[in-house]
Order: sequence, then structure tokens, then C-alpha cells
Amino acid sequence: MATTIPPKKVQLPDRDDGNSVVLERRAQRTQPPQMFQVVMLNDDFTPMEFVVMVLQEFFSKDREAATQIMLKIHLDGKGVCGVYTKDVAATKVDQVMSAAHKAGHPLQCVAEPLD
Repeated sequence: MATTIPPKKVQLPDRDDGNSVVLERRAQRTQPPQMFQVVMLNDDFTPMEFVVMVLQEFFSKDREAATQIMLKIHLDGKGVCGVYTKDVAATKVDQVMSAAHKAGHPLQCVAEPLD
């Protein structure tokens, strides 16, 4: 003879006693990261071929695009090499400055925030 225990009924309160906490899920909106442009500055001592090589190596530009950017740097005094997040832009600047220093060139490169 098997006996079963009847399930207990859960009593829900008829009204709110004021001590309840209600959580509401809200969609969070995150802002896109601020972007920085890496700008190379012109000088009278760094060879144009070195600038083209740096643009190809560190910014993945093909020969034609690198040459166009190099000419813009030469003629306008500065040129944008690429647009990146803050950390990536800082890394690119460090890579360019290190390569220029090792090669004995005074090439300057900076990261500027975009508006």
C-alpha cells in the first residue's frame, strides 16, 4: 500500500506590504570608443622611401597608397596614416617612433583625437 503526500500549496500574499523590491531590466547603451587619427609630420631629413616603408609595414598600406600619403606629408606638412582606437593608435605611434629612432631619422608621429 503506497501512500503519497499531497503537495503543499504556496500561499501568495493578497496585497503588497511595502517591503517588496521590483527590479526592472533596462537596456544599456554603450558609447562607441573615441577614435584617434595617427598623423605623421614632415621633416627635411627623413628619406621619403623610409616613410613609404613605414606606412607599408605598420599601417598595411600598399605601395601606391603609401606613396600618396608620403606626398601629402611632404607637401602639406602632415598626413593621416590611419584612424584607430586610443590604444591601437598609441601602439602605432610607438612603433613608428621606435623604427625611426633605430634608423637614425627624426620622423615624428602623433595621435590626435577625432571630434
